[in-house]
Amino acid sequence: MPVTLIKNASWVVAFDGRKHTYMQGADVAFEDDKIIHVGPGFTGKAATTIDGSGMLVMPGLVNVHSHPSSEPMAKGWNDELGSPKLYQSALYEFMPLFRADAGGAPNPADIPASATVAYSELLLSGVTTLVDMSVAWDGWLDTFAASGLRGVLSPMYRSARWFTKNGHVVEYEWAKDEGMGAMEAAMAVLDAAAKHPSGRMSGMVSPSQIDTCTPGLIKASFAEAKKRKLPFQIHAAQSVVEFHEITRRHGMTPVEWLGSLGVLSDRSLIGHGIFLDHHTSVHWPRRDDLQDLVDTGTTVAHCPTVFQRRGITLQSFGEYVRRGVNMAIGTDTYPHNMIEEMRHVAIMSRVVAEDVYDVRSVDVFNAATLGGAKALGRKDIGRLAVGAKADIVLVDASHPSMKPLRDPVRSMIYSAGERPIRTVFVDGKKVVDGGKVLTMDLAAASEKLEAAQRRAEAGVKKLDWAKRDHMKISPLMFPPAKG
Repeated sequence: MPVTLIKNASWVVAFDGRKHTYMQGADVAFEDDKIIHVGPGFTGKAATTIDGSGMLVMPGLVNVHSHPSSEPMAKGWNDELGSPKLYQSALYEFMPLFRADAGGAPNPADIPASATVAYSELLLSGVTTLVDMSVAWDGWLDTFAASGLRGVLSPMYRSARWFTKNGHVVEYEWAKDEGMGAMEAAMAVLDAAAKHPSGRMSGMVSPSQIDTCTPGLIKASFAEAKKRKLPFQIHAAQSVVEFHEITRRHGMTPVEWLGSLGVLSDRSLIGHGIFLDHHTSVHWPRRDDLQDLVDTGTTVAHCPTVFQRRGITLQSFGEYVRRGVNMAIGTDTYPHNMIEEMRHVAIMSRVVAEDVYDVRSVDVFNAATLGGAKALGRKDIGRLAVGAKADIVLVDASHPSMKPLRDPVRSMIYSAGERPIRTVFVDGKKVVDGGKVLTMDLAAASEKLEAAQRRAEAGVKKLDWAKRDHMKISPLMFPPAKG
């Protein structure tokens, strides 16, 4: 197959078999979907040569938790909403009101438009592998394949839906079959993903939330993940409401209860994992939930931005890392921007710990690459090494936002963000070039999403328990001018 050579890159984030290292003046070469050389002096023949001078070459980022089919819809609506009587969470009262598939008169194109916007944002921020946790929708696999991303499709299902009738009590409506029928349908989606001709899709078993799933559904799901040799992810320890619901039902913390069900393991991810027994908001006797995660090899999928908007965060990311928890990062909200998430991880961890040394930038970058790869059971992504997948990101280190340049990855995280990302390869195929997505029409999808949001606004009053319209719940920043 033809070889592509990135020649004489100013900076390369190379993997030495144990850790990331910086190389300068190095070459990166790949053939088809595999990296064949990382280091100085590539001597083989190349069909395509890219001048690496002035470039930072780094591995594609691994995003382990996202909701592309719904989250982009909420821009401008859910930026600063939370339920004061539900511990500031927006999960129960507000998020169900404003989705492409809820309220108003949904259009079949609304969900694909939402997903396309998210996929585009992810590629533009250097993500090459994505765990897409969506309720299965028509056309999902083909739309994902067209994006060019490497995908872990994770169709969500559950035993109950949550709702509130008054803004201070969360109730649950349970399915008679515990959600087993929905689980069976999700497994059919995973079968189709594995067989998809793109060859870039695999699956993850994802019963949706710990408080909306029966013990039987959770255990059956984990058994299915083991049988299929797939990762398993469940939202857990994501709100004070959920923490108290689980302790009320079982007398155990969410982590403790999952452990009692036998579903914590090195194939397991906990979505969020914030409210463990040491968190100051739960006031629970300490028994060391963190150690349970360490002992079982369970990964925490940390998505800082969506919680930080509501004054909520891990206590702290640095402490989880020091204790030995495998940490990975996701984008649970808009914008789907992994660089911003990385920045928020680092800064908020230091704020909570009141210690600038609580977390190092290398810990954050590791979580976005090696930690995510480990959670997915893969040794061929999240690194630049011979034999790894050709998932590669080229960053313009000469971009003004990167200057003055001393430490390029640190400059990208804290200063430049996604702005200098120029080119992205996934599986050896170019999907971003010149800072533009090649595989999708982001502008057209954004226009469709705009129309979808207007339709969703019309349905808010009907869905809200208090019959408030969207402007009452989430007014514009400034009042309309008079006259």
